[in-house]
This record gives sequence, structure tokens and C-alpha cells, in this order.
Amino acid sequence: MEVLNTFMTWIFRNRIGQIENFMQHPIDVQQEIFFELIKTARKTHFGKKYHFGEIRNYREFAERVPVHDYEQMKPYIDRCMSGEQNVIWPTEITWFSKSSGTTGSRSKFIPVSPEALEECHFKGGKDMLSLYVRNYPDTKLFSGKSLTIGGSIQVNPLDGTKNSFYGDVSAVIMQNLPMWVQFARTPSLEVALMSEWEAKIERMAIETMQENVSSMAGVPTWAIVLIKRIMEIKGADNILQVWPNLEVFFHGAVAFGPYRQLFEELIPSPKMHYMETYNASEGFFGIQDQSDSEDLLLMLDYGIFYEFIPMEDWDSDDPKILPLQEVELGKNYAMLISTNAGLWRYKIGDTVKFTSIRPYRIRISGRTKHFINAFGEEVIVENAEKAIELACAGTNSTIVNFTAAPVYFEGMTGKGAHEWIIEFETSPADREAFVSLLDNSLRDLNSDYDAKRYKDMALTAPRVHFAETGLFERWLRSKGKLGGQNKIPRLSNNRDFVEELLKMRN
Repeated sequence: MEVLNTFMTWIFRNRIGQIENFMQHPIDVQQEIFFELIKTARKTHFGKKYHFGEIRNYREFAERVPVHDYEQMKPYIDRCMSGEQNVIWPTEITWFSKSSGTTGSRSKFIPVSPEALEECHFKGGKDMLSLYVRNYPDTKLFSGKSLTIGGSIQVNPLDGTKNSFYGDVSAVIMQNLPMWVQFARTPSLEVALMSEWEAKIERMAIETMQENVSSMAGVPTWAIVLIKRIMEIKGADNILQVWPNLEVFFHGAVAFGPYRQLFEELIPSPKMHYMETYNASEGFFGIQDQSDSEDLLLMLDYGIFYEFIPMEDWDSDDPKILPLQEVELGKNYAMLISTNAGLWRYKIGDTVKFTSIRPYRIRISGRTKHFINAFGEEVIVENAEKAIELACAGTNSTIVNFTAAPVYFEGMTGKGAHEWIIEFETSPADREAFVSLLDNSLRDLNSDYDAKRYKDMALTAPRVHFAETGLFERWLRSKGKLGGQNKIPRLSNNRDFVEELLKMRN
């Protein structure tokens, strides 16, 4: 296995030159991507409708092609799902990534073309390993297996030929991985793609605890559930007693900060590494490329052309839209993407903040719909997650999940507030201290929130409910959303989700 590790390490190091090329020449690379997308799709239904064959530059593209949210792209995607081809992309699309809504039952289906699989999602996975190898040249990663946690796939019932499929993006990727990668991962594909999560975790535990696992990849919450189950079966005090060669967890989908302490308890090794990725149903966007920073390198040669809407223009009827070269440091932007799967000027729904422009690095700051701004406080998910992390660190507590929504002014003399529901893995011994730390951390992180909290003039202290174990999981199960890409809405101006959870507690 030492020979294999040396060989694979050499293979993945070879990609670094290409990564450095787009880091050094980002605008040139994005221009190449732009013209390649337009040229490739010019004879599709969408390309003909917007005269792609006549587009000579970005300005003409921006003038001709409108911005699309999912509802506006849906008629085209529905045609693709019914089996029609050459609608938004010329190559045959037989895979769709399913992304469920957060408070409703409606799902989004994102087309995944062969190019999106090969040149975006697979390439992102390879680059993740390449950057890891560069940062940790003494790695023994390839001496063991990678444990991947994903969702499930189903036959697409809308396609009369039954020749297309859908599932969350992790499952679509796993199903299509080449054989040599399947050999290097665990559990078996049969178990990895099971749809019933309780049974799946049990089967995964039984299979993987027999393997030499050197890396894990997935959403933190499910990784924790699996690790705990394996430790319970084996009677282990920590997972290193089962997997002594575990050295890295590749994570994404939710902020890792609130979970870090718990992982350090489950994997008590100073040699354990954590590496964040930004991989969504719509594409693979970013990878943590520095060992000493959580910033994500924006991956610019994956067949995705990027545009950005400043968040102060988000609700405008005619928002200002910027290409990559016009973004500024420290501002919040909503992302627009045009992709090699036929999404055109598509609002992905995420907001990002640039931390560097030489090269372009970002941090995910939240969702366009997941923030609280009921009183002009403009609290975004990034603020909430960091405040939770600081409150946990100050009270030796760890969380499982949380959500928050505003309490609007009550009566003439009533004040506004934020109402939180937090489920803990380890509860704080002093709950009042936790609430105080949460509040003060938010005030330090967000000047608008601090201004509204001044002498309780607009906002009073947070109202925090300390939820019983399993509350969020019970809600997910009641909605048929347990597992996969389903996420809890962290923040919302709408109180519906908070009210649902409070009713479940009663």
C-alpha cells in the first residue's frame, strides 16, 4: 500500500499547475469558459431563443439573457426531465440532482450533464485531493479507504423511457464514479445508496468499521451519527481506536465551526485535518486551499461562468450585476451561474463574501432567503453560526442544530427580539451565560444588530429555547426529509418553521 500511496500522491500533485494557472489568470480563464459555454449551447432551444450565435461579448450576453431563478428555469428543466434533449444543453442529460426545499415539500431538480459530472463534480473531487496532498506532502491518505456518506437515487418517473434518474448530488456522483475510485471508497455502493437512513447508518457502521478508513467525506451531522454508532458497537472511547489511520474529514453543506469541538472529542488527534468544500447540486464552486485559513478558493475552470449581485441590490427591479473582475473585498454578493449543464444566469441562492481577489477566495456568508432583517439588523447565517461557535466555546457546550426567527413588535410598547431553538449535544451548565455570550457575540460581529440592541431600544435579548434531544430529526422525519441534502433553515424572517418546532415540543 505504501507504493500505491506514493504513486497516487504523485498523480494528484500534477494538477497543481493547472490550478495555479487560473489563480494567476482568473479573468482570462473565465472568458474562455464564457465563450465555450455560448458556443456549445448555441443550437439548443435556449441558445436559439436568445440568439447565442450572435453574442460577441459579455455585455451582449447580459443584455439578451435574463436572470433566472428556479421557477423561471423550471419549464426548461421539466422538458429535460420528460426526456426531451437539446433544450438547455446539447449533450444527453440523463441525471438530475434533487435538492429539497427547507420548509415545504417541493423539490428542485437540477440537470447534471456528462460535462458537469466530468469537468465539474469529478474535477472538484480530484482538486480537493490535489490541494490536500500539496498542503500535507507526508500524507498516507491513499493507504486506506475513503468513507463517503451520501443520499440515494431513483428512476425518473417523468421520463417515459425510464432512462433517466435523480438523487441528491452526492448519490449521483457516487453512482457514476469510475471503477478505480469505487475500489478506493467504502461502504459498498449498495449500502451507500440506501434510502432508509436508520437502516443505512446501521449497515454503514457494520461495513466500514472493518475497513482501514483514512478519510471521510460528507455532511458533519451524518458523520457524527455514524461515528457514534460505530463507537457504540465497538465499545470504543473514540473513533481512532477503530480507524487509527484516519487523517482528514472533507466536509461541506453547513458551517463546520459549531461542530468542530465535537469532532475533536470524537477524533482526539492533533494530526487530524478538516478541509471544507463548496459543492452544491448546481456545481462544485470552491475548495479550502490553505491549511491555515478557512477561505475557499473559487474554482474557475469547471465549466461555470460567474456573475454577482450586490446584496444591497438584491430586491431591486433592475439590480446591478457584476462579472468577476468587478467584485470588491468584504461585500456580500448573491451568486449567479451559467453552467455546462444548461443553467443560465441562474440564482443559486447562496451569498458569498470575497476575502481575496489575488487569487479569488470567498467565504459563504449565507442564503438570499436565510437571514433575519426584521428590524434592519441584517443578521446573516455567517453571523449566527460564528456567534453560536463562540457561545459554545465559552460554555464548553456543543450543538446538534439550531434555527432562529424574529419576534415582531408586540403591542404599542412591545419590543422585537430573535427567538432561537437550539438542540445541544452537550448542554451548557450555565444557560444564562450561553444566551449572554450568544447575544454579545452577535453584537460584536454585526454593527447593525448591535445598534438595534442598544439599551433594548428596538431589540431585546434573544429568547432561547433549549430543545430536547432529537427535535430537529423528528421534524425532518415528519416531513419525509431525513437524510441527503435536506437542511434545516438556520435563519428566516418567517416564523413558520420556529412555530412548527415549538408545537412539536408541546
